[in-house]
Amino acid sequence: MKMRRIGLGAAAIVAASALVLTGCAGGDGGNEGNNAGGVITTNGSEPQNPLIPTNTNETGGGKILDAIFAGLVYYDGEGAAHNDVAESIETEDSQTYTITIREGLEFTNGEPVNADSFIDAWNYGALLSNEQLSSYFFEDIEGFSWDEDSELTGLEKVSETEFTVTLKQPLSDFPLRLGYSAYYPLPASAFEDMDAFGENPIGNGPYMLDGEGAWKHDERITLAVNPDYDGPREPQNDGLEIVFYANQDAAYADLQGGNLDVLDAIPDSAFATYQDELGDRWANQPAAIFQSFTIPERLAHWSGEEGNLRRQAISMAINREEITDVIFEGTRTPASDFTSPVIDGWTDELEGAEVLEYNPDEAKKLWAEADAISPFTGSFQIAYNADGGHQSWVDAVANSVKNTLGIDASGQPYPTFAEARTLITERQIQTAFRTGWQADYPGLFNFLGPLYATNAGSNDGDYSNPEFDALLAEGSTSTDVEEGTALFQQAQEILLQDLPVIPLWYSNVTGGWSESVENVTFGWNSVPLYHEITKG
Repeated sequence: MKMRRIGLGAAAIVAASALVLTGCAGGDGGNEGNNAGGVITTNGSEPQNPLIPTNTNETGGGKILDAIFAGLVYYDGEGAAHNDVAESIETEDSQTYTITIREGLEFTNGEPVNADSFIDAWNYGALLSNEQLSSYFFEDIEGFSWDEDSELTGLEKVSETEFTVTLKQPLSDFPLRLGYSAYYPLPASAFEDMDAFGENPIGNGPYMLDGEGAWKHDERITLAVNPDYDGPREPQNDGLEIVFYANQDAAYADLQGGNLDVLDAIPDSAFATYQDELGDRWANQPAAIFQSFTIPERLAHWSGEEGNLRRQAISMAINREEITDVIFEGTRTPASDFTSPVIDGWTDELEGAEVLEYNPDEAKKLWAEADAISPFTGSFQIAYNADGGHQSWVDAVANSVKNTLGIDASGQPYPTFAEARTLITERQIQTAFRTGWQADYPGLFNFLGPLYATNAGSNDGDYSNPEFDALLAEGSTSTDVEEGTALFQQAQEILLQDLPVIPLWYSNVTGGWSESVENVTFGWNSVPLYHEITKG
């Protein structure tokens, strides 16, 4: 569904320009002998799909891909973009980009990382017949089509270490996007059997799968240090073991017992006590995470005018202030838009944002107007994954709706994240369902385009509004930062009218670590900077 104190929104375009003009140096010749010892154990979740970069858009798989792959750029803890595989990314018009790759780079199987590694991977991700969840990210490249399989004609190989990207229109933040996993390279061997590759991916990043059987499904994945990686994310430890917990309470118990080194999500049951229990080994800081739930228009009573009235009623029936205070102990902030306060360009003064405020009288009025169109029958349920620590807030939201509107409302748990997401992506789920967004890259567009643009890969509710699409496109092509931000805010005001999702709150990253590790930092997107962690 594929966060630190500062993001880049408006500043993102400035950062992208700096990246284009100057670039950053790579590593300094490998990481042998620099490790501080020890494998870092951390929490995670079973990936929804095999680990193919263009088909992974959720946090469980994304966390692993970011460790085993290196893209053209990477994001530091504050969300600033720096070159990794790229030697330089240059443009004169923000429409045609020349990308030069550092020489001598290899995948862990010895294959070269070259221009073809990116061109072939991006073309694979863009072909509709391959049914990749992140194909949307290639929409702006010349040749992409939503109607039929079409090669990305905007990709042209210049040499083994250089290629050009021609976009359909200027996009000044294009370099900033290139740190997202959809743009990772693939070795030539991946295309011989992509399904097999997804079960045993071969990357070029700071870590790699630790031999045969490293991925024990629904249990854990073990990653070793890649000794040949010489980029800027040089590991300071001996590897990662990512454990897939059935629930966050079990993970927290392991942290307290010394069986887990780093936890990136304190369970809500410990919000009142974790600071005392962990001493100075905790973090509670803003993150680029937006939480919501989606009510698909395809469900009875949730389309057209009736559906719009009911969405507004449901939204106004939720007491976000009370829930964030009681359930989350100050680790969440009620949402006033669809993005995140840590992203530059965010505002809490959007027209129509009153629909996100608790207003029981107006909620009842709107629900009655919807009933006059077609009386509501049955119950209102919100589906969620039980392994993610969501039961308390889902129950609280359901009770708020139930008590305000006088309807039957409840949570609908599914055992695992992968199970819930499969039903959602296959459009088989028959209730509302938990959604949210952990930013792929630090810009306002990333919170809007992938989730609400027509045909976008993470548009789980199949929302489509041509006016919204037009504003989004105009904002993304603007070379004026303030103008682009204003257009994105206008697009959000349409979302506040249509409510393709019901915004709930912004999340802090609330994590902790054991006495065995040091140098633990949580990044702008809530993920720990694993390569920096040391273990004595």
